[in-house]
Order: sequence, then C-alpha cells, then structure tokens
Amino acid sequence: MGTDEAEILAYLDKYATVFNKMAQDILSRANKEGIDAYPNPFNQERLEHLLSGETKIDANKLMQHQFAYMQKQSELWQQASKVMLGEAVNAPTDTAKKDRRFAHQQWDENPVYKYIRDSYLINAEMVTNMVDSIEFNDPKAAQQAKFFTRQYVNSLSPTNFVLTNPDVCEEILATKGQSLVKGMQAYLEDLEQSPLEAFKMRQTDADAFTLGENLAYSAGKVVYRNELMELLHYTPKSKTQHSIPMLITPPFINKYYVLDLEEKKSMVQGLLDSGYSVFMISWVNAESELAGKDFFDYMRKGPLEAIEVIKEISAQDKVNLTGFCVGGTLAAVSAAYLRAKNDASIASLTLLTTLLDFSEPGEVGNYFSEDMLPMIEQNAQMKGVFDGRIIAMSFSLLRENALFWSFFIDNYLKGKDPAPFDILYWNSDSTNIPAACFKQYLHMTYWENALKDPGKIVVDGVAIDFGKIDMPTYFLTTVADHIVLWKGAYAGTKLVSGDVRFVLGGSGHIAGVINPTKGGKYPHWVNDELGDTPEQWLVGASEQSGSWWQDWHAWLKPSAGKRKASLSPGAHENYPSLDDAPGKYVLKRVE
Repeated sequence: MGTDEAEILAYLDKYATVFNKMAQDILSRANKEGIDAYPNPFNQERLEHLLSGETKIDANKLMQHQFAYMQKQSELWQQASKVMLGEAVNAPTDTAKKDRRFAHQQWDENPVYKYIRDSYLINAEMVTNMVDSIEFNDPKAAQQAKFFTRQYVNSLSPTNFVLTNPDVCEEILATKGQSLVKGMQAYLEDLEQSPLEAFKMRQTDADAFTLGENLAYSAGKVVYRNELMELLHYTPKSKTQHSIPMLITPPFINKYYVLDLEEKKSMVQGLLDSGYSVFMISWVNAESELAGKDFFDYMRKGPLEAIEVIKEISAQDKVNLTGFCVGGTLAAVSAAYLRAKNDASIASLTLLTTLLDFSEPGEVGNYFSEDMLPMIEQNAQMKGVFDGRIIAMSFSLLRENALFWSFFIDNYLKGKDPAPFDILYWNSDSTNIPAACFKQYLHMTYWENALKDPGKIVVDGVAIDFGKIDMPTYFLTTVADHIVLWKGAYAGTKLVSGDVRFVLGGSGHIAGVINPTKGGKYPHWVNDELGDTPEQWLVGASEQSGSWWQDWHAWLKPSAGKRKASLSPGAHENYPSLDDAPGKYVLKRVE
C-alpha cells in the first residue's frame, strides 16, 4: 500500500467510531418511534418481494445474458492480468465513456480504479439483464422490479464509497481529512432535519434566498385567505390590462413560487409583461388539524372560491384558469364540476404538465402497490399529514444519480457546500398534505384512475365528466418530464370536448415550464392538428425555437377580453389587502 492510501485509511479509522455511533443512533431513533420506514428504493427486501411473485424465467434470454456476462468477465480478467505484467491499460469502454459518474481521469489511468469500475459496470449489467429475463404476470410488477433494480444497482456504484472514488480520496488528502469531518457534520445536520421515513438532503445554499426578495419575487397583495389558501393579486406593470383575469392553481404538494422565481424566470412576470391580470393561489403548509380536508375541499376552498372572489374584484363574469401538475388535475376537476352545473365562469383552461388519464403514470407509479399503499396511508393517518419531505426525496430518486447520489458524494464524502440554485431551494421547501386529501388523491388517480371515467367520481351530487370541459383548453407537456410523461398527458386531450391546443416543450418537468421568452433555452413543438396518438401528433409537429410562452400568450388573448384600466391589488372594498405578497402561508417551512 502506498503512502496516500495509508493516509486515507488512517483518516477513516480516526472517524470510524463516530460513524458507527451515528448509525446506532439512527436505529435507536427508529425503534423508539415504532414507525415503519417509508418503503424506499434501497430496500432490498422490497426487490426480493417483487421477484418472489408470480413469474417465470425466459431460459433462452437468461442463457444469452449469462454467456455475455461470462465473456465480459473473462475479458476483464485477461486485461487485469496483462496490466499486472506491465502492459498498457486499454481505452475505456463506450459504456464507461458515457457515464458521468466516472469522469475522473483516474478511472481510465489507474488500473485498480479501472478494474473496479469495469467490474461494477459488468455486474450491474448482469443484474439488470437477470431481471429482464423474468416474465411477470403483472406488467406493473415488472416495471417496479426494473425500477427498484436500477435503484439498487446505482446505490452500489463505487463512486458512492470513500475508498473507491478517486475524487473523494484526492479531497481527503488535500484537506488532511477535514473534508470527512465537514461532510459528517453536514450529514448529522441533515439527519436532524429529516423525518424517520425519508432523508432530507441539502441540495443548495439555504441562506442564499429570501422569499419576497430574490424568490417569490413579484409585488402584490394577499386579497383573500381561508384555511387552505391565500389568494395573491399581483401589481400590474401597465396602465391597462386584459379585462378577463388569470387564476393560477399550483400543485398543493409544492409551494407556488416555482412559477415566480427571480424576475427573468418568473411566469407571473411574463404574464404581467403581456398585459394579463394575474392571481395566484398559495396553498397552506398543512398541519394535523387539517387532517380531514380532502381533495374536494381543496377544490371548493381553492379554485372555486378563488374564482368567485376574482369575479367580484374584476367585475367580470369569467376567469382564465391555469393549473400546473397536481394543480392542473385539480383545475380540470373544477372546470368539469362547474360546467356540469351550467356555470360558465371559466373562459379558458390551461393545463401545464398535467395528467387527466393516469394510465401511463411514469415512474412515480412504482411507489404504489398493494403492499406499499397501506404503509403510505398508515404513515399519513398517524401524523394527520403526509410529510412533504418524503415526496421531495421520492421525486429526487426518480433521477437518483443526478438528484441524490451526486449530492451525497459532494456533501458528505467530499465535504463541499452546495451552490445556490433557486429551483433546488424551492424543491427542498417541502409542503405537507392533509391525510384525507393525500389518500383520496392517490386512490382517484394513480391507484384507480377513476377521473377519466365519466360519472365515476361524484362531488356534492355532481358527476365529474371531463367531457363537459367545452372551453378552449391548452395542454403544455415537456419532452424529458420524468414525473408526467408527455405521452401520458396527451391522453387528456381525448377526454375534453372543447378546442384543444397541445404543445410539447423542451427539457423536463420544471425547466421546460419555466422557459422564459427572453433567454429561454429550450425549443417547443407545435401542431395545429391532434392525431389519434401522441406519435401521430409528433410526426406532424414542427419545432419552434425559444420559449412556448409566446405561443401560450397569443392563444390566451381571444379569451382575455379587451384592455381596460388596470386593477390595483387590495383596492376593492370587500377585498382589502391582508398582507403583502408573498403572504404568510408560503413562509411556513416543514420542521
């Protein structure tokens, strides 16, 4: 062993007792609380349970994979033997070249690291192929098995361990072991801020942002408040605005201000610049006293109540309604509810990365199964709310190498401070959901997919039928969305009856939506004709450079009314200012 390796081992030995005590404290804390841990993707028992179900093996496929594995292992050993005899190290494989985890030059130049990397990649491929050789009777079980296998394999990457990551070893030597100390301190601090069921990992510099200053940026007033939401009315930027106002319904599983980041990336500012009158719902960060509030309470106390307030403030009989993600599903249900009652309050409906038909739920659906769903519901029932930090971790694990393991390595193994990043700050600002709402939403959507069937869901005697949505409807999805698959969102266009415009944006669930007109990095695709399938639509679509916002604003204009004198927030005698934007509800953080 060389001097460098000996130094690293000495530093590790010095801190080993502290790490061991930390692990014991975690187990003791879990046992004391007596709460089953949320079923996370690193749970090997979960994977074994899936593989023990009703399955059969494709023998031919399995043999092919085994032969390929044996051949690659043989080649690896031959190469290792040659290196031991002093021959040059071969160039990296194509797989290794494409894998960002192995970017450090030592993975190619150091024969030990190269062997570790190549051995891992071969074994990872073998495990993945083994699962691929299994034929499941239940297609959902097959998807879950592949998902959990990927999570398990990626958790075992040599980059996630101190002695098998050259970046980490270099940092230990350069800092004389202080990077380990700093990383351990960061881990303990994050652990203290985490619920038992999930680990809340820092992803950005939390001290770099202040709501109302450099996030939740736009000026305005809170003009209405109930137990579930505050209604924000934004200050106009021109003397006149379109007379029909816009109401934005964000997801109640997140804070609203992802749509109002700093000025250049604010969707609110983009609408104000185009002369639209903008209102925003800011959801409460729920505590246990709201445990009984369900999805339809959010509809009644959210968009429905807000629409009536906005109509009175604006002296208009219509509102343009926009919903984002879960807020889009809520907005669509609200629109269907109103139209079933012959209420024409909604002039147009915009659904941003929204599912109405949950037949293709994407990888999020892998978290819900017959054995996992009761555990999730039990957790929410015991606390009265479903902890938003669990949702944040679950979403991060949909892109585990980019949004979990990269931060694990930088924060805890290398002791680095994360850089300021507004979207990641928002992502870590979790929101609790009342137990009743969370359970009802899961059953209606991911579990039963009931909303797509006309009349299957009835609210206050009113049958919910998306076919009643006869106002113009704009669907925006994004090509790389890992939460709402764009082809799954396309199915919603077949459920509504009004004129539909479907637009596909570049990038993913957040960046593809927050793609401003000025400086927008991603293109979008448009097609005036709806095909029977998303594939048909894409064939006829044309790529447009820049943001989709201009297309949306132009589409909105016919439903926005003539321009009239702008409304001053808080000036209406029945709805005076209660607070300056961003209000009180958004400031409450999950502790």
